[in-house]
Amino acid sequence: MPSANLLDVKDLKKYFPVGDQGFFGEKQVVKALDGITFTLKKGETLGIVGESGCGKSTMGRAILRLHEPSSGTIFYDGKDITKISRRQMRDNRKDMQIIFQDPYGSLNPRITVGAMLSEIVETHKIVPRKELYDYVCNLLVEVGLSEQHYHRFPHEFSGGQRQRVSIARALCTNPKLIVCDEAVSALDVSVQSQILNLLQRLKKEHQLTYLFISHDLSVVKHVSDRVAVMYLGKMVELADKKDLYENPLHPYTKALLSAIPSTKEEKIRERIILKGDVPSPINVPSGCRFHTRCPLATDRCRAEEPAFREVSENHFAACHYA
Repeated sequence: MPSANLLDVKDLKKYFPVGDQGFFGEKQVVKALDGITFTLKKGETLGIVGESGCGKSTMGRAILRLHEPSSGTIFYDGKDITKISRRQMRDNRKDMQIIFQDPYGSLNPRITVGAMLSEIVETHKIVPRKELYDYVCNLLVEVGLSEQHYHRFPHEFSGGQRQRVSIARALCTNPKLIVCDEAVSALDVSVQSQILNLLQRLKKEHQLTYLFISHDLSVVKHVSDRVAVMYLGKMVELADKKDLYENPLHPYTKALLSAIPSTKEEKIRERIILKGDVPSPINVPSGCRFHTRCPLATDRCRAEEPAFREVSENHFAACHYA
């Protein structure tokens, strides 16, 4: 029986070496990801939130093997893609695409948008060559641009239009999974809502699955089915959107949610101010890595790392006192 999960990630780690420690020196590493486990159902949007530097983007890139994982397994549609070669991964990657934060930095400034998209479609043999132009023009129209944009260069577009081109590029290969890596954070608020609505429409029309990475909790609430909260390379909470926003269990999640401005209909949350800075991912604290900033921390938190466990139905948290 086929699995309902498109993605099944187990104990994923990604360490980056730091500097040159010499022949006998102890090698230091940045623990960007330090044991991430989660599943992603087909047709679902999983939001990933956390402060800058918590490992959100590294996780998205590691899942696509744009960063090679240090250890752990990634099952995509039932296949362990951590054990296949780079060449085999290139064949799989047409099913797994990414939308980057900076659309201008991720587009080739020297070729037209039409030529760039056509090259991708032709490389993966999506349609016969004689249908190439029509296929790319239809893609541009589908993301809210027009056939006239085919011959334009990236610098001739606005920020919102460039992100639409990035979305068209992600759609070129008819993918099943799209990693949205801060896909709207560089855009004006008015343009953000247009792009979010576009992503929602495309999800329904193409039966897409999204891994939606963002630091904006309001945006994540708007688009996600489930939400995961990350801190210093670890997942500290994972739950259905409604459950997480109404009943957060981890102190870090509570602090993040307290910073969201409340509407008239919502109960005003007491603002929780976290003291201190996020510790270095090179020298992570012992025990619970949030204990240095947690107002509820005890000696147990400093000595013993909490397990990422199911506290209530489909609601996971990594806290001794959740």
